[in-house]
Amino acid sequence: MTRDLRICFVGDSLVAGVGDPDGLGWAGRLAARSFADGLPSTRYNLGVRRETSADILGRWEEECARRLRDGTDLRVVFCFGVNDATHEDDRPRVAPEESAANLAAMLGRAAGRGWNTLVVSPPPVADAAHSARTALLDGRFALVCRAAGVPYVSVHRALSGNAVWLHEVTAGDGAHPGADGYREFAALVAPHWDSWLGTSGGGTDAR
Repeated sequence: MTRDLRICFVGDSLVAGVGDPDGLGWAGRLAARSFADGLPSTRYNLGVRRETSADILGRWEEECARRLRDGTDLRVVFCFGVNDATHEDDRPRVAPEESAANLAAMLGRAAGRGWNTLVVSPPPVADAAHSARTALLDGRFALVCRAAGVPYVSVHRALSGNAVWLHEVTAGDGAHPGADGYREFAALVAPHWDSWLGTSGGGTDAR
């Protein structure tokens, strides 16, 4: 049977690739990488600006179900948390324990539907205090994924020391990079992406 690969990228504006003049973000670059490796896919970007894990929890399954009802290889990539950690009224928009519970609920529902999942950590932003809160989520999300047996890609620490990412986020709106920053993000995820999809990764460097 021919492999009909369909992938939903679920999350916030960083999944949508906001700020990238190339219109690809990291998700688009990873999909292009797989095409170059001889593995075409139908890709759906379901990133929505300002959404928290609580917002995503309320919509993701129905949106994915519409897109993943056909095909032979059905997958979901989750990436969120920056908006959860945004402070409003001197508190995070979503408490860390609730963020972790939301992720666990999504992974449970995806497993029940037979959808293969991959989770990518929230990246750092320009504000140090905000980034410290997303680092806390990174640790919690890693534990959730370990318990669920789901592959988890932490980009937070590497991007925190990445000059290109930090320059572009700081020069931009404080949260979103340009094309070069998204290339750095995609390059960190790429080897995990290849393993998850079962590809060699020899076609392109995700740039």
